[in-house]
Amino acid sequence: MSDVSLTRAAVAEPRGGRAGVVPVLALGTFAVGTDAFVVAGFLPELAADLGVSTSAAGQAVTVFAAAYALLSPVLATLTARVPRRTLLVTALAGLGAANLASALAPTFAALLATRVAAAGAAAAFTPNAGAVAASLARPERRARALAVVVGGLTAATALGVPLGGLAGQWTGWRWALAAVAGLALAAAGAVALLLPALPGGPAVALRERLAVLRRPAVRAILPLTALGMAAAYTVYAYSVPALAAVGLTARDAAWALGLYGVGAVLGNLGAGLATDRLGGVGVLTAGYLVMAVALGGLGLLAASGTRAPVLVGLLALAWGSSSWCQTPPQQHRLIAAAPQEAPLVVALNSSAIYAGIGAGTLSGGLTVHSGAAALYATATGLALLALLYLLLTAATLPRADRNG
Repeated sequence: MSDVSLTRAAVAEPRGGRAGVVPVLALGTFAVGTDAFVVAGFLPELAADLGVSTSAAGQAVTVFAAAYALLSPVLATLTARVPRRTLLVTALAGLGAANLASALAPTFAALLATRVAAAGAAAAFTPNAGAVAASLARPERRARALAVVVGGLTAATALGVPLGGLAGQWTGWRWALAAVAGLALAAAGAVALLLPALPGGPAVALRERLAVLRRPAVRAILPLTALGMAAAYTVYAYSVPALAAVGLTARDAAWALGLYGVGAVLGNLGAGLATDRLGGVGVLTAGYLVMAVALGGLGLLAASGTRAPVLVGLLALAWGSSSWCQTPPQQHRLIAAAPQEAPLVVALNSSAIYAGIGAGTLSGGLTVHSGAAALYATATGLALLALLYLLLTAATLPRADRNG
């Protein structure tokens, strides 16, 4: 992600004051998040239409996530000097165009190519949106501002993905992707109107950008983002068949995913508030414990053939909450570890999020043939591994980093 080398005094005041800027950026991340995750809602229909297996179709999510993770630092280097408003608006417009191309894709190979293009646009937008929000917020409110921007992604899981799944059932998956394109273009217009004019940063070579990884604290903290998101997303791309294994129809699965999304929003915003007060390690510890219990509980229901839709809904709520409570404390810990390089570490964390999503989706694709119980068990094991990694690495960090 590009540097936002601005002091607070140098930032032009947006229309309506700075308070309205962060929600506008969150609208953009909502468009990005809907695009990234909407495929999970209509995966079986997409697979049938393009003549591939459900497991293979799930790799559309993997390709998007992997491309995002790889392109994010490269695009940050190439676009470092581009004014922030121009960059963010162009990225959202590109996202809209890529989704229109996805909606028109005649083959699965063509769809994957358009997913790469969409990932590039998303990679240019999301980290810069987070960095701009952090630069505008007072230090004591930084985690909350980051939580609001990330909240666009979590709101996408609460609203965009279930609605996309229903739209895929009612009108077809192509129209659902076309609707995502419209959302991205609307967000581009809102950002163009309301975001203040912010200059880009100095050109920085990719090698210099990655130099922040030499910091021991950053090297210790960053892998947890990928591991934790892999745990959360091993099941998610295959959530329709996974929820069918616990007795839910496709329409019921949409409601369960809606509860997942509600939990995601609550977990994200709650984590932002709790991190500002309590520090990140405690929030993450609780999150990974809840994730293991939620995914493990769903696995037990699948293995035993028990039908308990109310319990499934509660576990989906907990799963969503624990999945998206990770990002605010991780970003906060990384910024505390490298405060002078905040834009860079936020960008790297964004790459790690999508690397984790890609790894989790790949793990799910390799496991789904063994049944839903194995899918849930794999995700539970990854959540416990993330908890163990957190406890081991946090004990080795300086006190300031442990509390970050």
